[in-house]
Amino acid sequence: MANHVEFNTQLPQIEKSQALYQRGLQVQHPITQTLAKGPGQFSKGVAPVYLKKGKGARVWDVDGNEYIDFNMGIGPLSLGYCIPEIDNAIQEQLKDGITFSLMHPLEVELAEKIKQIIPNAEAVKFSKTGADVTSAAVRVARAFTGRDKVFCCGYHGWHDWYIGITSRGKGIPEALKNLSFTFAFNDIESIKNALDETVACVILEPFIFEKPQEGFLQELAEICQANGTLLIFDEMWSGFRIAMGGAQEYFGVKPDLATYSKACANGMPLAILTGRTDVMSLFDNEVFSFTTFGGEALSLAASMATIEFMETHQVPEVLAIKGAFMQDSYNQLAKDLGMHHITSCVGYPCRSMLTYQAPGQDALILKTFMQQELLQKGILWGGFHNMCYSHTQEDMEYTLSAYAEILPRLKEAIEADNVQILLKGEVLEAVFRKVTDHNIKPRI
Repeated sequence: MANHVEFNTQLPQIEKSQALYQRGLQVQHPITQTLAKGPGQFSKGVAPVYLKKGKGARVWDVDGNEYIDFNMGIGPLSLGYCIPEIDNAIQEQLKDGITFSLMHPLEVELAEKIKQIIPNAEAVKFSKTGADVTSAAVRVARAFTGRDKVFCCGYHGWHDWYIGITSRGKGIPEALKNLSFTFAFNDIESIKNALDETVACVILEPFIFEKPQEGFLQELAEICQANGTLLIFDEMWSGFRIAMGGAQEYFGVKPDLATYSKACANGMPLAILTGRTDVMSLFDNEVFSFTTFGGEALSLAASMATIEFMETHQVPEVLAIKGAFMQDSYNQLAKDLGMHHITSCVGYPCRSMLTYQAPGQDALILKTFMQQELLQKGILWGGFHNMCYSHTQEDMEYTLSAYAEILPRLKEAIEADNVQILLKGEVLEAVFRKVTDHNIKPRI
């Protein structure tokens, strides 16, 4: 019998998931289209591998087990699954067609809407994925400045200019790797010491989980402008979540270019590049960045409906309230249990991360234990609270009750040094990205 969202007596049965996984291994390399959704981020042997449907903030796997979802498609489900207003917009557009032989009116209408919302959106460009638009932003920045080097901070997609500086950079020429450099978030001095006339752009996520120090983003914009370097905000996570206009609205810092994808179309594939007209106009004739599906109408219709829903229902404000409830309640619980030195919930409320650390303990083992126990209670969890509009007060209180039951057992297991013995599946794998191997150098 399939598990429901309750304190189940057994872990979910996942036979169909496992069978599909074995079939996939025979024909797919890699097995997953997105690392964060892949089996390495969910304990093999106990976690479901395939989901079949979703509604609101809940999902059902192929074996019929039900879960409250705190991953939300790894970001795009800002409102939730199967929201009627969004689905209706897609269905209405589907009656007329999906992709056409000429441009579609929604391209103009959505661009006008984006310009009203995002502070730096003098011009707007559409594509399909985040990597598309971050790469387009870097390319046009190089063209505009006549420079080659890129300073970056955060995760910016799979294209050569960025992924070459990670541990998965095989297949990328050394010459390209030598043009991109990383810096530590909030380390304004390292950027000042390295910024020179060869740097085309600085691209960063305005925040991930660490909050920007007072004045960091403002000063970064100032030194970039003084150096003739373009500032690019990668707002895949912050856009339409922290505020309708993203981090640039929230922090009052307007970058030269900004990129968006997650959250703007509630799960439909759409990416957006916004920026200064003088820079963006290079796409007209000098810089090439085009894709057949950039004007695909179902995604444009979904985005129009999503943005209208967000405005009507004040979604960023709702996410902040719900996320703050989860974050504050978790941290208070950890404090009450005497575990605040072991675990905490960090980041901004719209998207927070739970950390686990204890002397002599592998953090991934601790996280695996938490994930395993939450799965048994009907909670799909990858270590984050990716909040959506559909998470209910009941969902949140239930999840906190699960934390309250699991955390004391984790504490006891840490003290007995037997956490790994309690695992029934494999330990989670580390994410591949290099985030601390910073390599920008002072000017010579």
